Amino acid sequence: MDDNASDEVTVQLPIDGVLDLHTFRPAEMKELIPAYLEECRRRGILSVRIVHGKGTGNLRRTVHAILEKLPEVVAFRLAGSESGGWGATLAELRPLNPEEPHGL
Repeated sequence: MDDNASDEVTVQLPIDGVLDLHTFRPAEMKELIPAYLEECRRRGILSVRIVHGKGTGNLRRTVHAILEKLPEVVAFRLAGSESGGWGATLAELRPLNPEEPHGL
């Protein structure tokens, strides 16, 4: 085995409007969430459910802090009981502007 090989594995996420964060490390959130939302916008998915779990609320607070800073997020709120309750956040995204660069 090559000693220089990276231990990281690239994971292909289905882009279906539901992002389950349970399999990711907290350190990955800052890059993962904006990248996932951007890919959703490219595919015309403008309503996204982010599953962060209930737990202590730390991950929920991190998700909300990231969403607050993203200009493509029009609004977000905790999901209703039918969509995960306070264990998930629903985000509404701004449609992709045709003049916007697609390689963000």
